[in-house]
Amino acid sequence: MNTPAVLTELTDAGVSMWLDDLNRERLTSGSLQNLIDTRCVRGVTTNPTIFAKAIGGHSAAYDAQLDTLAKAGADAEGAVRAMTTDDVRAACDLFAPLFGSSGGVDGHVSIEVDPRLAHDTHATITQARELWDEVARPNVLIKIPATLEGLPAITEVLSYGISVNVTLIFSLERYAAVLDAWQAGLEKALDRGHEPASIHSVASFFVSRLDTAVDALLDTDGSAQALNLRGKAALASARMAWGAYTQALTTDRWAHLVAQGAHRQRPLWASTGVKNPAYPDTRYVIGLAAPGCVNTMPEATLTAVADHGVFDGDTVTGTQQESAAVWQELGTLGILEPAVCADLEAAGVKSFAASWQELLDSVADRLAALR
Repeated sequence: MNTPAVLTELTDAGVSMWLDDLNRERLTSGSLQNLIDTRCVRGVTTNPTIFAKAIGGHSAAYDAQLDTLAKAGADAEGAVRAMTTDDVRAACDLFAPLFGSSGGVDGHVSIEVDPRLAHDTHATITQARELWDEVARPNVLIKIPATLEGLPAITEVLSYGISVNVTLIFSLERYAAVLDAWQAGLEKALDRGHEPASIHSVASFFVSRLDTAVDALLDTDGSAQALNLRGKAALASARMAWGAYTQALTTDRWAHLVAQGAHRQRPLWASTGVKNPAYPDTRYVIGLAAPGCVNTMPEATLTAVADHGVFDGDTVTGTQQESAAVWQELGTLGILEPAVCADLEAAGVKSFAASWQELLDSVADRLAALR
């Protein structure tokens, strides 16, 4: 199967396309390898909802391992940890050649700390270190949410030489704090004797959920001005985040870290599946193409881009002023970015925690049945 030209164009322009999905059938059937070979997939992200669907959906692919775990007396948490780390480890091995050939830029696979720990700094640090040791692959990224309690955990985990995917970023203010936490982590890692060149990080800025939330407020307003702003908030925020990122790379602080061999913490566009069918299903990929970014997407979005996406070049650089104007206009309607993003963060944490509990309950039932 030939690789569609648009995927090659995006890749050549510096957009790393990662798959936002993982399950054992993808690994054993060759599906994931095929996406690497023919669809320019250069990494994988997972989250509690993805694993709840993969394992909690009673897939037969996990039956043999569940039977073994049941006979060994494993509880639900131990069983889920074993199955998820096994899948992530196997995916890391698939991406190992790309990880090597790209100098560690791509070829990463993410696994998230228990989302119920999102507001517990110490427990997040402890579990992040455990996951790093259990997966035991240099191309794994440990996902830590950018809650207020997650920020010091991000710094501390990075300081141990552990690579991190910072997740659940919605607001520009919080993203600025993430940029600081990331650089502080690298500085602390240097103090602890770790080589920055072995530490990798991405910052996952959630996109489509922002449009969903803001559009609902605009629909409630109903004015012509409000309706004209529908579908503009998410791209504006992501493009402003890119501006903050590029600005951070111009500082003396970053120059010092670069001199020590540090890698950039690349912005990662997450939640890029379009939720409103009125919008083009490629908008959060084509509309957020910038050199050095990551875009993690469900397979349906990847397929849409491959099928009818049209590469428009860099659609982010130089857009910050007009993007700021979008939020200024939203503000005149009483729609304020900090408030919207605070609600989205709370909802995101709650949703992932619910998915994780659903997975634990499902696995507990299956273990009990097997015993």
